[in-house]
Amino acid sequence: MTVGAGTPVPAAAETPPVGTTAADAADDPAIWVDPANSSRGVIIGTDKKSGLYVYDLAGRQTQYVAGGLPNNVDLRGGFPTPAGPRVLVAASDRGRPGAGAALFLLDPATLKLDFWAAIPVDLAEPYGLCMADRAGTFLVIVNGTDGQVRQLKVSAGADGRPQVVEERRFSVPTQPEGCVADEAANRLYLGEEGAGIWRFDLGPVATPGQLFARAPSAELVPDVEGLALLRDGPATWLIASSQGDSAFAVYRVDGPEPEYRGRFSVVAANGVDAVTGTDGVAALGGAVGAFPEGLIVMQDDVDEGPPGARQNFKLVDWREVKRALGL
Repeated sequence: MTVGAGTPVPAAAETPPVGTTAADAADDPAIWVDPANSSRGVIIGTDKKSGLYVYDLAGRQTQYVAGGLPNNVDLRGGFPTPAGPRVLVAASDRGRPGAGAALFLLDPATLKLDFWAAIPVDLAEPYGLCMADRAGTFLVIVNGTDGQVRQLKVSAGADGRPQVVEERRFSVPTQPEGCVADEAANRLYLGEEGAGIWRFDLGPVATPGQLFARAPSAELVPDVEGLALLRDGPATWLIASSQGDSAFAVYRVDGPEPEYRGRFSVVAANGVDAVTGTDGVAALGGAVGAFPEGLIVMQDDVDEGPPGARQNFKLVDWREVKRALGL
């Protein structure tokens, strides 16, 4: 697959390839930064054939947690547990019997990730996943290949075990995957792979959604894959993977209606190869390690290197996207 037709943006860094080779393996990343020290943090990425990888903010691997078949991953900090606040990490999982999602806890002091529990989700095939912290209520939102979506409330009991309650359920017509929550605006964005991007309320009651960006179109070429939000001052930006042409569509979404602002593709630079056929994407605004205004991390379908098909994650400086698109 060739580099997409979006405005060129240089790659800044990359992770090592995931351990599974000669297969579609790397899928989705998530980013966490210590609120007290922007140089401390992690990038977590899925190898959907084997487990989760943990990287530092420069893309160097620091940990591998084997187990399950994790597809999408997301996280939220400040999760209350009997041992103190932790970063709650969740991944959709098709590999643990009777489960639909796997939960992990990241210790913010050590940056060590530990498996916590597998939880059942009433879906035929769990696929996409995102999280939200709605005023202290932690939500895990899981979707399935048949279009069904489940929104779950997760907390830690006094015994340290997870307590899970289904809050609502809804659906889209065909297969979704990527999703991302905007807690500040009480919105949930969900990608329907062959149709476009939906916007829903994030509240506990299911309400009709709005399909505001359609695919195929000049903005999105199916599959519509990962979705990420980045806050930059007063602006909130939605970044969507346009997998069919290896590009990313960018929307400003802090106003009453989403505003399309352009497309970009990640090209080879700084000793890093270009991004092609991308799947999952994550973003975080503000200072993130060496990136003073924000970081974007995305899956690369074909990581160039030694013989043998392999996949990894690329890092992009948000300033380069703003410069390229005139944001």
